[in-house]
Amino acid sequence: MPKFRVGFIGTGRKPERPSRLGFAMAYAHAEGYQQLPDCELVACADIVEENARAFASVYNTKVYTSHREMLEKEQLDIVSISTWPMTHAALVIDCAKAGVKAIHCEKPMDYTWGAARLMAQECERRGVRLTFNHQRRFGKPFRMAKQLLDEGVIGKLVRVEFGAGNLYDYGTHNFDMCNYFNGESPAEWVMAQIDYHTENLIFGTHNENQAYALWKYPNGVWGVASTGAGAWLIGAHHRIIGSDGIIELGSMEPGAPALRYRRFGKGEWETVDCGGEDMHGPGYIERAIADIVAALREGRESELCARNALNATEIIFACYESVRRRGRVDLPLTIADNPLVDLVERGEIKPQPER
Repeated sequence: MPKFRVGFIGTGRKPERPSRLGFAMAYAHAEGYQQLPDCELVACADIVEENARAFASVYNTKVYTSHREMLEKEQLDIVSISTWPMTHAALVIDCAKAGVKAIHCEKPMDYTWGAARLMAQECERRGVRLTFNHQRRFGKPFRMAKQLLDEGVIGKLVRVEFGAGNLYDYGTHNFDMCNYFNGESPAEWVMAQIDYHTENLIFGTHNENQAYALWKYPNGVWGVASTGAGAWLIGAHHRIIGSDGIIELGSMEPGAPALRYRRFGKGEWETVDCGGEDMHGPGYIERAIADIVAALREGRESELCARNALNATEIIFACYESVRRRGRVDLPLTIADNPLVDLVERGEIKPQPER
């Protein structure tokens, strides 16, 4: 059985300590592919040759400073993209046009709603499997929470909530997981408000300082998000509220376990053993990579598919559109831009430079 030829766009520089502006996700992707016997790491491309050569020295790949040249010469089956969000759509479309079979891209999808939709449409039109690295879907706490929910431990699902740093950069994971808990349903409408007084650029993209968002799904389930200082209102990475109880993931309470649940009228929290895994891992990215490769081999859709990513991304941009409209936004979302960027560029929101 021939191996899948894997290439990487955007190696970055591997930091001594990962931070919000440097995680070297290409390295994390490469570790995932390297564990799979049906994958061969072939080439990498980065506009900074030094970065590409450093990556190649670890994984023994060919080096390019032009992704187009790499795509033209290497006949790749799978490409992983780990660049800043505003470059994603153009790079994904270049890969799709080059005839690759699958593209695995870092999150968030892109800087605008129009670009996110466009790259998904172009890949679907060409039969290319496009996935995004919402790897928490493969973590034990999240899987086990979904199992508890499906088994009816807390009754019928009523509401999904999350507390996070922001709606866009980190929030894309949280919205994706809310949709996962609610059966991958798109939202019906969204209403939100934000505070953005201090410039908060993450990978070159604007992120609010604080937000509160409310949304509703067609099946009657509600969603609530509170970010920044307001994350403490929720008090957990995720809270799943049912008719008969509550499931909490990543409680902000000191010493709380990764996963716990409480049945109404049944007393104390019950802890679920997640084998040492928390909200971030270990092993989540490796499992995500394994799933996209298995899906390609088996001819099935991965959970990380563009359709699921679009569901989460639509809510994010609808939140910012609600701020721009000063009202509720009914979906599907028909805008093409990034409303938060538009508000900043027009001077309606004036974040001050970070000190």
